[in-house]
Amino acid sequence: MNAPAPPAADTLRTALAGLLDGMPPRQAAQAVERLIGHYRGATPTDAPILRDRADTAAYAAYRMPATFEAVRAALAAFAAAVPGWTPASHTDLGGGTGAATWATAATWDGERTSTVLDWAEPALALGRELAAADPALAAVRWQRARIGAALALDPVDLVTVSYVLNELTAADRAALVDAAASAARAVVIVEPGTPDGYARIIEARDRLTGAGFRVAAPCPHSAACPIAPGTDWCHFSARVSRSSLHRQIKGGSLAYEDEKFAYVAATRLPAAPAPARVVRRPQIRKGQVLLDLCETDEATAPVLHRATVTKRHGDLYRAARDTDWGDPWPPA
Repeated sequence: MNAPAPPAADTLRTALAGLLDGMPPRQAAQAVERLIGHYRGATPTDAPILRDRADTAAYAAYRMPATFEAVRAALAAFAAAVPGWTPASHTDLGGGTGAATWATAATWDGERTSTVLDWAEPALALGRELAAADPALAAVRWQRARIGAALALDPVDLVTVSYVLNELTAADRAALVDAAASAARAVVIVEPGTPDGYARIIEARDRLTGAGFRVAAPCPHSAACPIAPGTDWCHFSARVSRSSLHRQIKGGSLAYEDEKFAYVAATRLPAAPAPARVVRRPQIRKGQVLLDLCETDEATAPVLHRATVTKRHGDLYRAARDTDWGDPWPPA
């Protein structure tokens, strides 16, 4: 799943670095710590946490690259399941500074109408400023909207919802997913790769399939998840390159980090999900590769299965050695 970063990732990093010119890294780091504390607490959905441009710039530098890479990975898996289709219109629900809109532009070429909806006006203003760095985002509309039960959406090809469900009440989460399902031909939802994030994804997945959507990724099926509740959770990882400023803000020394995320991509379009999905990091041993797979058995029931691919499998073994966590199996 860790494909080489597209040029949009470099453009985004450069634009983010420009935002913090003149702001001491220590000040940015302190703003990030305060905002993380708020996000981890109970915050009303009608009380924006990002109060001003400084708050928004610091948090965008901290979170936007990781959100971009996670959403881009989810969209790439979805695009592989619906080859030849390109969304002509896109709505980014709770999109803030627009990371998912950047990811959409990086996944599909061509022009589309895109709208970012969010309650926090400082986030929308900063998103508009960042988007000026990429001509592909010149026509994006940035609109203030309450993300909740009163949400009404115009018909659209694609709706993305990234790192939003955690901020909503159960009732507002249900209303958001139902609104997306009513408006869109495809819905992609991304949450943190934690047990709670996975639980929210499963909740949303059930609502989408109940509304007649089929799952395109990551699951090879639209049936119930085979993971017994409370025993494990399905999540994936995206590699994120860090700029020097990003490392200062996050207090890290490595040039990269791994963003863990859970997601579901569902659609009303004809879709060809992967036959199986690698759901854990492959274990490469002498002469063999162990792959933990989610797949369907001969009765088309979803199952979790560990496959052992050895040198005797020839080309398949060589492919297994190059396979990453989150990839489809077998390779096309």
